[in-house]
Amino acid sequence: MTARSIRGAAAATLATVLLSTATACSQPGGPDGGGSASGAADSAVVGIAYEPDSLSPLLGYGKDGNSKIFDGLLTLDDGMKLRPALATALPEVSDDRLTYTYRLRKGVKFSDGEPFGAKDVVFTYRTILDEKTNNASRTELDAVKSVEAAGDDTVVFTLKYPYAPFAQRTVLPIAPEHIAGGQDVNTGEFTTRPIGTGPYLLTKWSKGEKIAFKANPGYWGGAPKVKKFTMAIIKDDDVRATRLRSGELDGAILPPNLAKGFARGSGTRTYAATTYDYRNVTLPTHNKVTGDIAVRRALDVAVDRKAMVDSLLNGEGRPAYGPVPTDSEWFTKGTERPHDLAAAKKILDDAGWKPGKDGIRTRDGVRAAFPLWYLTGDKLRQDHALAYASDAKKAGIDITTEAGTWEVIEPRMKQDAVLAGGGSPADPDFDQYALLKSSLAGDGFNNMAWYDNKAVDRALESGRRSGDSAERKAAYDTVQRELVKNPGYTFLTHIDHLYVVKDRFGPLTTQVEPHDHGLASGPWWNVEDWTPKK
Repeated sequence: MTARSIRGAAAATLATVLLSTATACSQPGGPDGGGSASGAADSAVVGIAYEPDSLSPLLGYGKDGNSKIFDGLLTLDDGMKLRPALATALPEVSDDRLTYTYRLRKGVKFSDGEPFGAKDVVFTYRTILDEKTNNASRTELDAVKSVEAAGDDTVVFTLKYPYAPFAQRTVLPIAPEHIAGGQDVNTGEFTTRPIGTGPYLLTKWSKGEKIAFKANPGYWGGAPKVKKFTMAIIKDDDVRATRLRSGELDGAILPPNLAKGFARGSGTRTYAATTYDYRNVTLPTHNKVTGDIAVRRALDVAVDRKAMVDSLLNGEGRPAYGPVPTDSEWFTKGTERPHDLAAAKKILDDAGWKPGKDGIRTRDGVRAAFPLWYLTGDKLRQDHALAYASDAKKAGIDITTEAGTWEVIEPRMKQDAVLAGGGSPADPDFDQYALLKSSLAGDGFNNMAWYDNKAVDRALESGRRSGDSAERKAAYDTVQRELVKNPGYTFLTHIDHLYVVKDRFGPLTTQVEPHDHGLASGPWWNVEDWTPKK
């Protein structure tokens, strides 16, 4: 996982789902009201790979939208355009771009019947900004100077600087002060039994197994037609595909090689969502091998990204040269790094890394070898790790791949490389700041590589604080060019997400997706609007 997140995966549960768990979850609907794939027409059961650590937006749940239980002031449509949710319109922005005023929807109630109002918005943002709150994404609201209620139905945000994408931050879900305000924000009951204004109510969360919802009959946007919705937590890709094929699931996210096994005419449809989701390898600065810039640069050109897209993704993706996809307006042309094994060898030769009798290089008694961890059960990460290790060995670098849960991996991240992931389509600041800012090194899954580049730090601050689009583009151009000179990560691929869903729910739509997928994204991003066929 990465910075943001690891944003999703960073928030992912740390327990491995074993086959026994999958068997226990084979009827995710059950008597608790979660729905069943083979049951009522107004129910849906989908298979996802990860679950959150908490269901509290105060701790980061649903911060990018689509939380099901909650609503934000704004939301994103299928074209990723902002539209009102708990606000009646997009915010009124002052000429100096330092004040954002939101008018709130009247008559909205939380699912316990209590009214929603400006005090809940103020409570939510102030709590997240409180240093005592364990929210790893607090820096995303760094621009906020104050948030105040102006009556019951108006909220005013005052910023420290003209943060260009601030409105996109206000898709963040709103928590009820009357419930969450009376509990310990980090450990209280609200973290697992939340109350919100959203289209669904939580009926049961069996950690490592499922999250079950039922439609909110009093939802301000109209009661959903899918009355029971269950997310089955199945970390193993193969198990998820098997259960979808057997009819235990109505839909699932699958890696490309498994999704292609569901042919047309099988009663399912496959949906491909374009994404900003990348896979990369962290190269920790505290490791004697990966901390050497020559090794980083050599690995950056030794890797065959196109071969990974073709063979691992079946063409469902693109080579990645940094956090920004090559087809984005924010991508810096000329920073592409073609596969060049000869150049990789020369970089290592010039830096004094000489091949030994076994072909593995050494310098000053240090062998060019290091472990690379990937998440157990994630076949796509495993495949990327093995391909990366194979490419590296051709250049004389010995990488040993290791599988583990995040509980095993996280304590090792300062020294050991990790096959990680990240990406956000909203704005360059959303992903790059947490991924690369030196001050965030060691802060959970932020800056996992402990990357420290002062030019990048300055550019990140400029991109965050400037309200001028040209200045912001120049700042993020600087970041991408610096990653060519000193790559703290080897970026491998940007991955299209593939979902297979039963025909009776289609045709469906997808959004441009971040790294976090399945839980908040996917064809069920707007399940509250589905009309199932009888």
